[in-house]
Amino acid sequence: MITIKSKYDFPSALIERAVHAALTHQKEALDVNLSVVLTDNRRLQKLNRDYLGIDAPTDVLSFPASESDGSEIDPETGTRYIGDILISVPYATKGAKQAGNSLEAELQLLVVHGVLHLLGHDHAKPKEKAKMWKAQAEILKSLGLGDVVIREE
Repeated sequence: MITIKSKYDFPSALIERAVHAALTHQKEALDVNLSVVLTDNRRLQKLNRDYLGIDAPTDVLSFPASESDGSEIDPETGTRYIGDILISVPYATKGAKQAGNSLEAELQLLVVHGVLHLLGHDHAKPKEKAKMWKAQAEILKSLGLGDVVIREE
């Protein structure tokens, strides 16, 4: 189940589609639980400062459940909870303009990026980054967004 919370008017179907595409590409079960929160720069800056020590806004942050208290399995349903993705819509809007992407495409890119982090991908080292960027490109292509510019802040 995908829980979407948003301060903005954005089609939830596009978010769900991006999540499913990433899960399918990674051969992950589609019956996992996760949340996607569309919010603002202030919230992302606070989380970025509190969790990563960076006092600046960012486009997307992912919080894998595997890094929390270990309660990834819902005892009632047996469904695995994989974590939370938070996206700053104003930051994404700025990034979309800089890259020449539509906001819809940019948000789907950020959702895919977030899901990949929830599933264990990282981009701290060149080899990891190459693997993650390749997966993002393949997933975006499957969504009809093969021309989306993938960049790193």
